[in-house]
Amino acid sequence: GIDVQLAELEQEPCLDGWEYSRDVYRSTIVTEWNLVCDNDWKGPMSTSLFFVGVLLGSFISGQLSDKFGRKNVLFSTLAMQTIFSFVQIFSTSWEMFSVFFLLVGMGQISNYVAAFVLGTEILGKSIRLLFCTLGVCIFYAFGYMLLPLFAYFIRDWRLLLLALTLPGLLFIPLWWIIPESPRWLISRGRFQEAEDIIRKAAKINEVTAPDVIFDPSELQDLSSQGQQTYTILDLIRTRNILTITIMSVILWMIISVGYFGLSLDTPNLHGDVYVNCFLSAMIEVPAYIISWLLLRNLPRRYSMAAALFLGGCVLLFIQLVPSHIRALSILLVMLGKFGITSAFSMVYVYTAELYPTVVRNMGVGASSMASRLGSILSPYFAYLGAYDRFLPYILMGSLTVLSGILTLFLPESYGMPLPDTIEQMLFVCGYWQERDRKDRLALCVCF
Repeated sequence: GIDVQLAELEQEPCLDGWEYSRDVYRSTIVTEWNLVCDNDWKGPMSTSLFFVGVLLGSFISGQLSDKFGRKNVLFSTLAMQTIFSFVQIFSTSWEMFSVFFLLVGMGQISNYVAAFVLGTEILGKSIRLLFCTLGVCIFYAFGYMLLPLFAYFIRDWRLLLLALTLPGLLFIPLWWIIPESPRWLISRGRFQEAEDIIRKAAKINEVTAPDVIFDPSELQDLSSQGQQTYTILDLIRTRNILTITIMSVILWMIISVGYFGLSLDTPNLHGDVYVNCFLSAMIEVPAYIISWLLLRNLPRRYSMAAALFLGGCVLLFIQLVPSHIRALSILLVMLGKFGITSAFSMVYVYTAELYPTVVRNMGVGASSMASRLGSILSPYFAYLGAYDRFLPYILMGSLTVLSGILTLFLPESYGMPLPDTIEQMLFVCGYWQERDRKDRLALCVCF
């Protein structure tokens, strides 16, 4: 017989173009620009570029909104997201589509973080928790559930993008309703504006405001601190804030890899793509409600650790399910997503409570940036599935359990006032620390 070396044969590119199945989608960017064969790397690449945009956005947005104000940054990035998303509809090439996708990613995360911090600073203690967990997250999950619904009925990508962009115009009237953060105004020394906002709030709430809202002697201290500008380096200045920053970064990164790794695994589940996407979105609602109840009634560390242990252990168990019981493995994946989603919504609140007002946005922004690195890495976790179906689950599961253990070493912020300055921060367990000028030694009580 003649021995043929297949590797040495010259391969002919496809000369006659491609025929695509129209069963599921009428048109996508893959069919539009033929992102197949030699170009098949471009599909996932555009998603990665979106996340690169998100990464840049979460890096810049914290610094911008600490400098220019929460409200200004919130609305300018909302406009940016809507405008670039609209321009994207008229893309003539994959390159153009991807560049605008990156810009949309930058706008999207910036307004998410700015809205989150504005809400944290403006609202009272009880409502703040409701907003941070249920407010932000449940509506995020509703949006996520609407996506497969829109996509089911609109199978053409340009029309789908248009339908998803138009609701962005609804935010315009909110400019006249949402106030700037008084905490931010005070930290910039703009006391009169802050007082006006507080008096207006008191009037709407039918509460009598005191004659003197800000005590002049307190203002003197605050204005001397307020003029000091803070940079990203302040997140690593003292040994304590450095430890908290390192732990937050690791925690956010692992949670993001888990959350995203599981979301990427949804198409591998058996059944309808739209139904799976909808289920994956639906499981987030109970996750957010339960994390809200936990945050209201239990210490932060134990709630986070419990959610991470649940998510991690379930992922480690998937390999033990016999292959013919498909429903059980889908159930376990959803349960894992439930645990990791709960942890994701709690870590936002927890991080915002640990950092002081002067660098809070930067702290949440830097941690958020770490989670974007995780989301860019997560497709490679899914890649490992080609070598061994269970390897991604074993890796994600063990990392998640480890991050659960790490959480137990963070300080407990439950029931504590929000710190305003770096000196007021809570201490990581096991540190002796000098406090005040009296050199009192404060030991962090750990458990």
